[in-house]
Amino acid sequence: MRRWVFALMMGVMASGAWAQDAEIEAVIGGQFEAFRAGDVEAAFGFASPFIRQVFGTAENFGRMVEGGYPAIWGADRVRYLGLREAGGRLLERVEVRGPDGAIRYYDYEMILIDGTWRINGVWPVEDQSLGA
Repeated sequence: MRRWVFALMMGVMASGAWAQDAEIEAVIGGQFEAFRAGDVEAAFGFASPFIRQVFGTAENFGRMVEGGYPAIWGADRVRYLGLREAGGRLLERVEVRGPDGAIRYYDYEMILIDGTWRINGVWPVEDQSLGA
């Protein structure tokens, strides 16, 4: 009986982690879709309040992404490589094939605000290992 209860508890915990991963991937994916559609207002909506405050408007945010992160702006393919905690931050590693065909890697910092995941920053990753 104890084994069964333990197995059930582990299954519930694993499904919760899977749901969190799926929610986070949906947020990041939603932002990629918004960029593909040229909808910077929708893309800006996936950003945390901190990011929204820093850029002020969707137009400023869109100009920054288009100019500074062209692979994200014009992503041809996106692949999620794993969620991890590093230095107190929750990071999702994302592989992006840009419009030039080159593969690049980014860490997306995710935060939970009022039950909704938001993107709190994106950093290019030179070393593709999943370690911190």
